[in-house]
Amino acid sequence: MALTDLQDADNLESKLREIAPDSPSAVTLELIKGAAAIPPRPDEDRSLLNLLPGLNADQFQTAQQLRNTLRAQIQECVLAPSQSQDRLKRLRGKMAELQIDGFIVPLNDEFHGEAAPACSERLKWLTGFTGSAGVAAVLKDQAAIFVDGRYTLQVQTEVDTTLFEPRHVSEEPLKEWLKSNMSAGETLAIDPWLHTKSNVDMLQALSTDSELTLLSVEENLIDSIWIDRPSPPLGMVVPQTLPYAGEVSSAKRTRIAATLAERNIDASVHTLPDVIAWLLNIRGTDLPCTPFALGFALLHQDATVDLFVDLRKSSTELVEHLGNSVRLHSREAFGAELDKLAEQNVLIDPSVTSQWILNRLESSGSKVLFGEDPCLLPKATKNEIEIDGTRKAHIRDGAAVSKFLHWLSKNAEKGDLDEMAAESQLRRYRESGENFRDLSFPTISGAGPNGAIVHYRATEKSNRKLTPGNLYLVDSGAQYLDGTTDITRTVAIGTPSEEMRHRFTLVLKGHIALAKAIFPKGTTGTQLDTLARAPLWSEGLDYDHGTGHGVGSYLSVHEGPQRISKAPSSVALVPGMILSNEPGYYKTDAYGIRIENLVTVREIASPEGAERTMYGFETLTFAPIDLSLIDLNMLTDAEKNWLDNYHSEVWEKISPQLDGEVKDWLEEATGAVS
Repeated sequence: MALTDLQDADNLESKLREIAPDSPSAVTLELIKGAAAIPPRPDEDRSLLNLLPGLNADQFQTAQQLRNTLRAQIQECVLAPSQSQDRLKRLRGKMAELQIDGFIVPLNDEFHGEAAPACSERLKWLTGFTGSAGVAAVLKDQAAIFVDGRYTLQVQTEVDTTLFEPRHVSEEPLKEWLKSNMSAGETLAIDPWLHTKSNVDMLQALSTDSELTLLSVEENLIDSIWIDRPSPPLGMVVPQTLPYAGEVSSAKRTRIAATLAERNIDASVHTLPDVIAWLLNIRGTDLPCTPFALGFALLHQDATVDLFVDLRKSSTELVEHLGNSVRLHSREAFGAELDKLAEQNVLIDPSVTSQWILNRLESSGSKVLFGEDPCLLPKATKNEIEIDGTRKAHIRDGAAVSKFLHWLSKNAEKGDLDEMAAESQLRRYRESGENFRDLSFPTISGAGPNGAIVHYRATEKSNRKLTPGNLYLVDSGAQYLDGTTDITRTVAIGTPSEEMRHRFTLVLKGHIALAKAIFPKGTTGTQLDTLARAPLWSEGLDYDHGTGHGVGSYLSVHEGPQRISKAPSSVALVPGMILSNEPGYYKTDAYGIRIENLVTVREIASPEGAERTMYGFETLTFAPIDLSLIDLNMLTDAEKNWLDNYHSEVWEKISPQLDGEVKDWLEEATGAVS
């Protein structure tokens, strides 16, 4: 951040000297910038004190003020679509300087997780696009942005389409666009930290076919022109204690290392933030909505681990928690440690490991083996302590959502309530809950037509009123120390139309069908997906997103490898997995409908004479489903019974946490329909 954006240089120097008189001002400023890059959280001051220990009350207050001033600028400097034209011009100037004809700007950072810190939001900085999946390609005189079906509407509203041509990533793929718009002999550049092997293989094949030169740059071109780029976050790395984790890290490491030994693998490379957090029972505050500490890890066959993080995030508590079998290194030491794996068998997951790491291993003489990260499936299969913690988190969350829905019922029909105000009110209810740490993702608060944008995010520009006769879709969740939640409810504001009720009921029928599913061991989510879509399909309708994603335990709200989707999956659903059940329907420029609960896979009692082990779903989410949107004539008796049983459980679990008119409202909202 430019210092002139804070105050004059002399005043800044004075404040930095006040905070840390014995430390160089540049060092103190860098630490405060790192603290400012941490997304706001209830315990954020703990990280500031860890970076600047021994402050008195006045010094700490000054440090807080500087941090908050810098933090306020971060989102503004990242998300500025009005500056896209200038930023694109500067990028092309850099390309010309380096004699590069094309440059790929992916959403990924070097860790290839779902979220990235502000300093890595290069696609957002360049284009203004805020979705969770996308990639841009910039050539000398044209550019395009590629998104999937979830974002085809959103990209039109966020991105200057006169600068970046919007394209559907599967129907109009990047490879074909590059092939059509680049000529033989031209150079296509990438940052190898931001691309995986599978992605580079595709680009290499394109380069060979089209006689292009594929160039890996040492410095990302965006970084070289991003003058006010935020600092990397310096959030503390903290233990996730046994009462929440349910299994000590040493047991996890021994278990995974044994699978490496069985395959004659000497070491495995891990970059996914949730994998490292799970394996070592640690959490962090580097990213918004996800409790991760960014770094890299090497797991060895002897169950020891080399962990590479910014050492300024560490503490005595962390060192004691990790023990002697986990060696702490700086981020800068990662490459040298990879070199030490020469002539060893090293496993990487090609779908989530950067090409830079693969290049370094191969150049050092390692024998690289490719396969899925061995931690993914064990992490997804929660132990009973994690499942029980998730149940408790959902009950607290259900109380917050129920208070919000009651508040909505009293205020929405007045017509002066907007999306952002509703979103803020829901957050306030959650923040008062025990063990609350953050939201689990930015809340989707969509009124009317905005509800039809699957991954909508309300802004000052897009903010709509919740008006009578419309639908309001709110998809939200929270991170609690003992679990991660994700729930969607669609609410009628005033009297809904018959079409709204009809299509809501179709979605509900699909939701119920999946919730009631009983399936044999070995069944995949792909095989169950049609249950949720069948009622919509019967009337020529569908939705362009998966029906269910995996969810972590105080980890990522979107977790693999389990999913329920049209997309082919060979991953069988097993007890302990948590998934969402969220069919929907979206009418462009009109409204959106989605009903989402989280469920966990459980073994069920097999009927007499059964020849297979059978599984089903236990519902974890408890909050009312809007009865005014249901056409009861469309439900079978079995579906009505499911709805009544579900609402009976909502009342039983949530009502003890409520009182007064909120409790009275819940009793009415969960009334029987059969």
